[in-house]
Amino acid sequence: MAKGDKINFSTPSGFLEFLPSEKRLELYLLDTIRRVFESYGFTPIETPAVERLEVLQAKGNQGDNIIYGIDPILPPNRQAEKDKAGETGSEARALKFDQTVPLAAYIARHLNELTFPFARYQMDVVFRGERAKDGRFRQFRQCDIDVVARSQLSLLYDAQMPAIITEIFDTINIGDFLIRINNRKILTGFFKSVGIAETKIKTCISIIDTLEKVGEEKVKQHLEKEGILAEQTQKIIDFIKIDGTVDEVLGKLKSLSQNCPHVEQLSLGVSEIKTVVAGVKDLGVPEKRFCIDLSIARGLDYYTGTVYETTLLGYEPLGSICSGGRYEELVGTFLGEKMPGVGISIGLTRLISRLLKAGILNTLAATPAQVMVVNMQEDLMPTYLKVSQNLRQAGINVITNFDKRPLGKQFQLADKQGIQFCVIIGSEEAAAQKSSLKDLKTGEQVEVGLANLAEEVKRRLS
Repeated sequence: MAKGDKINFSTPSGFLEFLPSEKRLELYLLDTIRRVFESYGFTPIETPAVERLEVLQAKGNQGDNIIYGIDPILPPNRQAEKDKAGETGSEARALKFDQTVPLAAYIARHLNELTFPFARYQMDVVFRGERAKDGRFRQFRQCDIDVVARSQLSLLYDAQMPAIITEIFDTINIGDFLIRINNRKILTGFFKSVGIAETKIKTCISIIDTLEKVGEEKVKQHLEKEGILAEQTQKIIDFIKIDGTVDEVLGKLKSLSQNCPHVEQLSLGVSEIKTVVAGVKDLGVPEKRFCIDLSIARGLDYYTGTVYETTLLGYEPLGSICSGGRYEELVGTFLGEKMPGVGISIGLTRLISRLLKAGILNTLAATPAQVMVVNMQEDLMPTYLKVSQNLRQAGINVITNFDKRPLGKQFQLADKQGIQFCVIIGSEEAAAQKSSLKDLKTGEQVEVGLANLAEEVKRRLS
């Protein structure tokens, strides 16, 4: 770049940065999610932002995701080192596009240091080469939990996932939501029962997964393009439209599986979802919060059993706000053994963006400070510092204004940042060991002794 050239410092397309009020909202949500995760015994881990490319691409892990590769960029005075810096060979590297594939590699690397079933959470940034558009980002934070076992994993772990989702979204108070549950074995078994060739089943499941986005007619067209007969297509559409209460859908599935005794996978899927639903009820999840939806498939090939999608009622165009499912082979990819797992993911960055736009969430104040100690005169700064520290030691967040300016300007500064209370101490107040406490929300101003100031602020905050 030539000297004097103008630098484009705008945010790269598809990448996001938060203002303080938005970042504080994200931190509040992260704290809420973390508390719920840990209440169920999940433990935190961290995996590198960069993984070996062969890990991310192993056995179709990449799916349709566009991966960002990592290549060294040398400064002009070190170009002679270019060949050496580019010697990555088998260590070609890329940014991780999700948390699940890195989890598989993490378990393989630490197999003998972990206790199984291994329940972990990770709330980290991932990168995808998505086409940048509203609500879609190339860098975003995911909040994931997974439980992974060696050989066998109880279906009650599957049942825990809706309980965790319910607790998180009830705590955040985002309104009514519905956790839609299905089982991939049910879909696979049903497709077999209507004569769909084994080689076409995964493709058919992927097509079904687009139903909400493209509509019934498009799904029919896509199935027919795959060579599925019109009669088979109609049976599939009729099947995925089965609805009713959880018990009603279970009854219909049981009847269907009894009429197809030769399709073992269908019966197994029905048995599994029955166990999961019973566990969800035992965990106290209200029935208004979940249902069985046979159109839910989750497009990723590695899901093999229970799958989940969560929808915000009244805001269905927002799409799924939390999804996941059970997988059998993914984690064992690097070890050559069966390691079943089940997990869910909240795409927090996307969720925040969409809920703010819809007016369901609001940003927090730009600062965590609850009180500003204003600067009336420079010679009283030792008093201001002492009062500020006393308030902090009482658990109150405080900004001390070190710059003397007109009192009205200081009030404006506090109000702009969302600070509710200002402490005013002039020479007379300092001599009397008193202060004036001004509530910027109500305009009320009261005299409070310095010894009682922290107690009075806490009373008013509560």
